[in-house]
This record gives sequence, structure tokens and C-alpha cells, in this order.
Amino acid sequence: MGIHLTTFQGSVTDAIRDSISKAIPDAKIEVTGGGGHFSIVVVSPVFEGKRPVEKQRLVYQSIAHLMAGDSAPVHAVDSLQTLVP
Repeated sequence: MGIHLTTFQGSVTDAIRDSISKAIPDAKIEVTGGGGHFSIVVVSPVFEGKRPVEKQRLVYQSIAHLMAGDSAPVHAVDSLQTLVP
């Protein structure tokens, strides 16, 4: 894993967590990683009955702005788990 340059100021993990919690209220969210690469676990009843791709899409849509552009703070989501409590 190389260095990923970004102009983002602040905690990227907090920004990811905040963005997901706005899109999926009452979710339990764990974000780890750094250097542009992150692992995310989201546990929410909103995932009940949804196909895996639908659950992933909800999460990715919520952080799309953090992945946009050449100097985006999120370069890759190495692991994404979407679980029902």
C-alpha cells in the first residue's frame, strides 16, 4: 500500500462514519484504516431483506463524495461488511 495524497483536512474515518450515519440513521458503524484505504462494517436493520449489492450501494452512495476526484481522502474500501443486527 503506497502513499495516497489528499487535500482533505480532519479525520477521514470520522468523515466516513458521519456520512454513513446521515444516510443510514441508527446504524452501528466501524471504520478502520488510513492512507486512503479503509475497512468498513455497518450493522443496521435497514439492510433486512436487501440483496448484498443493494446494501453495499447504500453505503457507497453515502461516501461517494469522499471518493471523488484525484485527491479524494478515500482511495479504496478494502473491506465492506453490511450486516443485519
